[in-house]
Amino acid sequence: MLKSNYLLFIIPALIWGSTWYIIKYQLGTVDPIVSVAYRFGLGGIILLGYSKIRKLPLSFTKQQHFFIALQGILLFGTNYWLVYLSEQYLSSGLVAVAFSTLIFMNIVFGAIFLGDKIKKQIIIGAVFGLLGTVLIYQTEFRRIDLTSDQIKGLIFCVCSIIFASLGNITSSNNQRKFKLPVIQTNGFGMLYGAIAMLLITLFSGKSISFDTSFSYISSLAYLTIFGSIIAFTSYLTLIGKIGASKAAYVIVVIPVIALTISTIFEGYKPDIYAFIGIVLIIFGNVLALRNKK
Repeated sequence: MLKSNYLLFIIPALIWGSTWYIIKYQLGTVDPIVSVAYRFGLGGIILLGYSKIRKLPLSFTKQQHFFIALQGILLFGTNYWLVYLSEQYLSSGLVAVAFSTLIFMNIVFGAIFLGDKIKKQIIIGAVFGLLGTVLIYQTEFRRIDLTSDQIKGLIFCVCSIIFASLGNITSSNNQRKFKLPVIQTNGFGMLYGAIAMLLITLFSGKSISFDTSFSYISSLAYLTIFGSIIAFTSYLTLIGKIGASKAAYVIVVIPVIALTISTIFEGYKPDIYAFIGIVLIIFGNVLALRNKK
């Protein structure tokens, strides 16, 4: 893999590794779907404003707008709404581990919708990565008490993974088939996703509110600028270059970053299983990212 691709891999991994923890500051006063609308509405406005200043092309056909909107609603809207809902019932670490299955979803959907070949080393790497993440959070798994709330959280989490994968495949198709630019596509996609979330809010009778606390505003700013604009632009560019199945290994690294943050800020003490898990994840990523012809 080219050096530029490694950079595109590292940026979203580091940023998204921290967002699982930051999302917790968005939960509480404001309904999750409204927080998602704020996050991606702001992100879309910033990206399109940047595109306008740089005089990047902003004119697309109706067909292209349809697929941009589809990407936005799947990836920037519904996916994150379900993630926020799941974190109301499950720990951020458990959600991060569950999200590692995005790799398998991308492989399957990529084969179905894009005709991508499923290579053996990708599957083997995914197995090592998932084993590693399970070992890291094996204590949390042992503590699961399948109450109604936890089952609800798991359902939200699984559904979010499905929508995220479909969004990834749509993004890959947009870049391959229509040659759509990532920055402008993300800008419009985020706006479409935000508008869809606001429409759902209005039609469902939910209230639109805002939390003026420092923790909410600062976490919203971080999630918008870093978690949405910078990370997604890097990640979706990577998808266009190496495919959705390989790019999804960013998701395997994220639990390791989340573990480090938890150790520093939440007093988490990793055991021998966690260290073994980290080794397995690194090995799985190296194996999966090899250009084996």
